[in-house]
Amino acid sequence: MDKPRIEEADFDTTGYSYTLSLIAGKYKPVILYCLMEYEPVRFNEMQRYLKKISDKTLSQNLKELEADGLIARKVYPQIPPKVEYSLTERGHSLVTVLDKLCDWGIENRR
Repeated sequence: MDKPRIEEADFDTTGYSYTLSLIAGKYKPVILYCLMEYEPVRFNEMQRYLKKISDKTLSQNLKELEADGLIARKVYPQIPPKVEYSLTERGHSLVTVLDKLCDWGIENRR
């Protein structure tokens, strides 16, 4: 069967496009990598790991990843408040993709 012509193709409907829509941005891949390596992670720990990220930006990225079902937020009923983030099962399913990105980077670093 012939491939569809480029005019007929719609990148927005591809699995690649969907995956990128979930992990795109400056911080989302790094947040996922941090959780993959160190979960569970508290907000301040993540902020130290990411270094130059504002509270607002980190909070927004975490909310988006949680809304997309990639991370879970666990709040402990204590004072001072304690909140931990970890990967969900869906988030863990991205680990192989993130690992491949790491492998590619190691193999092709110049």
